[in-house]
Amino acid sequence: MKVSMTSGTLEYLTKLKKKHPDSKLFIMQDQDKTVAYCEDASIFEEGRNYETVDYVGELKAEGYVVMNNIPVADEGRPVFEDRFKNRAGNVENREGFQAIRILRPLQGNTYVVLTQWRNAQDFEDWKNSKSFDDAHKKSGPKHKKKPSFIDGDAYITKYHMVNIDE
Repeated sequence: MKVSMTSGTLEYLTKLKKKHPDSKLFIMQDQDKTVAYCEDASIFEEGRNYETVDYVGELKAEGYVVMNNIPVADEGRPVFEDRFKNRAGNVENREGFQAIRILRPLQGNTYVVLTQWRNAQDFEDWKNSKSFDDAHKKSGPKHKKKPSFIDGDAYITKYHMVNIDE
């Protein structure tokens, strides 16, 4: 599945959503940024394009989204993708989990691991759980040494879904 994201004002992205009512376009916002995420055809003039490596669940118009942006070296892509394809699936069984997308960039080297939760507390509960620690024991926030396939500093962005259909 091809995926595209772009940034813009809430007003502009809302107009775009209304112009393409049949698209799987979702709008999300944090304090400083509004992002549109589209799961079917790219309707963005200047989008960041991805291919889905793996996914579970359906994105919903309401919820809380966490994007882990991870730069991966070219030679490390197969290892990185394999880890996610063969993950234990602990996150999918967590209270409040809605969806996960592992997104391979079509340009650049930064993968996006997007998870959607019912709310921010459900994500925090996951992050503070033993299953989170187990899922991240080979690499993760508490890991001192980065895996060899990592090609820079990862960063996290968090958003609340904006339901413009209400």
